[in-house]
Amino acid sequence: MTETPPAKDEDARRHAEKKAKIKAARDRMMATKTGEKGLVVVLTGPGKGKSSSAFGMVMRAIAHGMPVAVVQFIKGAMATGERDFLLTHFPDLCLFHTMGEGFTWETQDLARDKAAARAGWEKAKEMIRDPSNRLVLLDEINIALRYDYLEVAEVVDFLLDEKPAMTHVILTGRNAKPELIALADLVTEMTVVKHPFRDGIKAQPGIEF
Repeated sequence: MTETPPAKDEDARRHAEKKAKIKAARDRMMATKTGEKGLVVVLTGPGKGKSSSAFGMVMRAIAHGMPVAVVQFIKGAMATGERDFLLTHFPDLCLFHTMGEGFTWETQDLARDKAAARAGWEKAKEMIRDPSNRLVLLDEINIALRYDYLEVAEVVDFLLDEKPAMTHVILTGRNAKPELIALADLVTEMTVVKHPFRDGIKAQPGIEF
């Protein structure tokens, strides 16, 4: 039988001691994290992945049997993989409302864009007020706020005053307003390192939609 060299025994012992100390420190920290609440989550920034991250959380919630609702601003009736998948496989757990009419450069109609944003916000309030919806995704609402189709103060006041205590609300879109960032419990900013669009690659199914 081959014996383990003493140096390797010592390396293994030091590794185990180091990891044991890290675990003990981690356990002490986790013991202090006992709070629970419905979070306001803002996913913003110029990089790709804001809606993708949000829909990942939607799927997690569904996996836990939590009813969810999605309200899409700006985005129009074009078919998307996430909407088709959720409505096909989880219609009992996911309410899905696409309230936009497409990107603003497509509609070219300010009054229609504002009306669509208002209709989306009214639907969003309805979904958030319903305590049976444990998570509500407001996809691309930050774009509607950026262009002042909605007043950010109205959105902030509603989230502060009317959101049920245990309901999670996710707001996506680049250029999130400072007031919304200040209110949020969790904010992630996506940055751009590389993007195929810059190399002439168009949006593709399974990646962008």
